[in-house]
Amino acid sequence: MKRSSPMNKLPKLETLNRPADYSAWLRGLSEIAVSSVHPETLLPSRLPEPPTDRTIVIGAGKAAAAMAAALEKAWAKKYMRADIQGLVVTRYDHGAPCKKIEVLEASHPMPDNMGEVAAKRMLSAVKSLGKNDLVIALISGGGSALMTLPAPGLKLEQKQAINKALLRCGAPIREINTVRRHLSAIKGGRLAAAAHPARVVTYLISDVPGDDPTLIASGPTLPDTSTPADALEILQRYEIEIDDTVRDHLQGDRKAPKFGDRAFNRDTARVLAKASDALDAASDASIKAGVDVRVLGDNLEGEARDLGQAHARLTLQAQREITHPLVILSGGETSVTVKGNGRGGRNVEYLLGLFTALAGADGIYGLAIDTDGIDGSEDNAGALFTPDDWAKMQAQGLNPREYLANNDAYSFFAELENLIVTGPTRTNVNDFRAILILPAV
Repeated sequence: MKRSSPMNKLPKLETLNRPADYSAWLRGLSEIAVSSVHPETLLPSRLPEPPTDRTIVIGAGKAAAAMAAALEKAWAKKYMRADIQGLVVTRYDHGAPCKKIEVLEASHPMPDNMGEVAAKRMLSAVKSLGKNDLVIALISGGGSALMTLPAPGLKLEQKQAINKALLRCGAPIREINTVRRHLSAIKGGRLAAAAHPARVVTYLISDVPGDDPTLIASGPTLPDTSTPADALEILQRYEIEIDDTVRDHLQGDRKAPKFGDRAFNRDTARVLAKASDALDAASDASIKAGVDVRVLGDNLEGEARDLGQAHARLTLQAQREITHPLVILSGGETSVTVKGNGRGGRNVEYLLGLFTALAGADGIYGLAIDTDGIDGSEDNAGALFTPDDWAKMQAQGLNPREYLANNDAYSFFAELENLIVTGPTRTNVNDFRAILILPAV
C-alpha cells in the first residue's frame, strides 16, 4: 500500500467555522505527527560505514519493512559498491518493496508460526559472521510479537496462551515484554550474542514509554535489564496460569546477556524516533496555525477509559480559563482490561471515555490514534468526535456507557461514522491524542 502524502501545513484556525473544518484540522495535525516519525525521513543521514566484509540486515517490528526500504535505498546511493542483504519481519500488510532485503510478514499482537520462522532465519543469518562483518538491526514496536522463538524446551502454543492472557488483563507493555524476553531464544540480547564477534548497529523507532532501547521489541540486540524471576512475578501477580515446563524454565538459571557482556563491546544503538518527536511536530504545526499548545507528556500509561475521563476534567477546566484556542497533546501507551466482548482498541476506548465524560460540551473536539495505523487488532487507526456528535448519538439512541461496559468503542464510533482509517503507516511511536478546545462563548 502506497503511503499517501500527508498535510504539511495546517490552515489558520481563525479561518475555520464549522465542526467539519475543525475535525479536518485535527486529522491534518495527526498526519503531520505521523509523518515526522516515518523511516524514510530518518535513516538516510544516519548510515554506518560499510565493513570490509559482509553487511547483514535483520529487523522486526511494524516499521521494519519501511526501515529496510529506506536503508536499502540510501545505502545504494551512498555506497554503490558495498553489497547489503538480509531479512526483516513485519506485521501482515505492513510490507514495503525491497530488492536486497527480504521482507517476511507475521501476526501481531498474537504470535504465529511465521514469526517463529523469521526468528530462526535471523539467528541462522548471523551465527556464521566474523569480526569484520556488520549487522544492521532495524527494530521497532511490535517486534516482540513478530519475532517469536520459544526458548529451548518451550513451545509456540505456550507463548501464545501467555501472550493472550497478558493482553486481556491490561498489563502494561513493559511487563508483557519482560515475560516475552525470558521465554525467548532470541530476545533480551540473545540475537546480538549469536552475531558476536560481528559488530551490531541497532536503529530503533521507540514505542515504549521512556524510550529505553533495551525495552523496544524486547531488546533482541541489547543487554537485558530484567531477570527470569521478574517474569515469574508478573505472571503470578496477574494470576496467569502456566504449566510446569514454563515455571521450571523461569526458575532455572537462564539469564539473558547483561551489560558488560563481551557480545556488546563494539555494538551501538540509536533511537531514530519516539513519541516526543511526533508531539513536537504537532506542537510546532499548531503554533504556526495560531493555536496555543499544552503537552501532557509522551509516556502516559494506565487504563484507557480512565485516562480519557481524567483528560475530560482537565479539558473542561481549561475551557473555563482560556481566551484563545488551545490544543492539548499527549502520547504513550494505555491499556485495556477486557471484560466485555465488543470490538475495541485502546485509542477508541480512551476517546469514548473522554467523549462520555464531556457530555456534549460545546467547542471541544477530540482525536486519538495509534501511529501505526492499527488500533489494537481492528482496521482503524482510531477515531475522532465533534461537539455535534452528542446530539447525533442521542438521535440514534446510542448509550456510550453501555458501549464502554462492553469494550465496544469501535462499534460506537462506527455508528457515528467517526472512525479514522488510514491503513498501515509503517511506523510506530504508539498513541497520539489531541483535544482541540475553543474558548467558551
